[in-house]
Amino acid sequence: MKRICISITLLFSMLIISSNSYSQDGIPIPDGPYLGQNPPGSTPKVFAPGIVNTEEYREVEGMFGADMNTFYFVRGAGEDKSHELELVVIEYKNNQWHESVVKEGVSEPSISPDGMTIFSQNRYMERTKNSWSELKSLPAPLGELLIMRLSSSSNGTYYFDTYTKKQDTPLRYSRLINGKYEQPKSLGKQFGIGRYNAHPFIAPDESYIIFDSQREGGYGRSDIYISFRDIDGSWGPVINMGDKINTTNGENYPSVSPDGKFIFFDRRSGKRINGKQHVDIYWVDAQIIETLRPK
Repeated sequence: MKRICISITLLFSMLIISSNSYSQDGIPIPDGPYLGQNPPGSTPKVFAPGIVNTEEYREVEGMFGADMNTFYFVRGAGEDKSHELELVVIEYKNNQWHESVVKEGVSEPSISPDGMTIFSQNRYMERTKNSWSELKSLPAPLGELLIMRLSSSSNGTYYFDTYTKKQDTPLRYSRLINGKYEQPKSLGKQFGIGRYNAHPFIAPDESYIIFDSQREGGYGRSDIYISFRDIDGSWGPVINMGDKINTTNGENYPSVSPDGKFIFFDRRSGKRINGKQHVDIYWVDAQIIETLRPK
C-alpha cells in the first residue's frame, strides 16, 4: 500500500510539472501560446507579469518573432544596477519556454517579417544556424543616420525615425532599388507635426504604420498614433489611437504580433527605478486597428 501511495504521488507530481514550462532561471511559465497568458480584450493589460515585466528591472520594447515561439524585449538596469541594457529572448523549444540574453548593449529593436533580421537603431544582426551574427552597420545612406528605430516591410522597404536635437525630422522611408537603398523620403507632412515622431512599426504589407508622438490634443506626455495607406500609395491623416491605449502616462514603441492579433507597447508610470520611470510592456486586441481604419 505504501508503494502504491508513493507511485500515485510521483505520478501526480509529474502531471503538475508537465502542465508548466520553465525558463532557464527557474521562473515558472505556463505552457501554451503567448507565454501561456490569457489574451486581453479591448482594454490593454500588462503582458506576462512576473515573467517579462518585473519589479526589479526595467523591461521595454517587447515583440514576438515571426514564428510566435520567440518573444524579445529589452531589459534595463535594476535598482542595484546589476543589469545593463540587454536584448532578451524567451523562446519555446524542447517543449519548454527558455529565457536567454541575445546581445548586450542592444536597444530599440525590431524584427523583420521573416524573423531573420533584428534591427537596432542604424545596425542589424542576422539569424545564424544556432544564434545571431555580430551587429553590422546598415548600408549607405542609412548607416550614417541617427536612427532610433527602424521597421522593415515584407518587401524590404525601411521605415524609420531620425534623432535630432530639435526632434523635428518627420518619419521617413527608403526603398531597395537595384540592390541599393535610395535616399530617405518623408512619408508626408502629417508625420512631422508635434514635438517628435518616433519608433515606427510598419505593417508587413505597408497598409498602415503605427508610431508614437507628442502632439497637441494628446492624452499624455506621448501617445500612439496610426496612419493608413491609401490606394494611390499616399498616407492618410494621422489618427490618435484613443483613450484606451493612450493615458496621461507616456506610451511608446508599438508593434503588432506577426499573427496580427495583438498590439504591444510600452506604458510609463510614476514609479521610478534606478532614477528612471518604471515601464511595463502592455498588450491589447489589435481589432482596434480595423475600428480606426477609414471606411
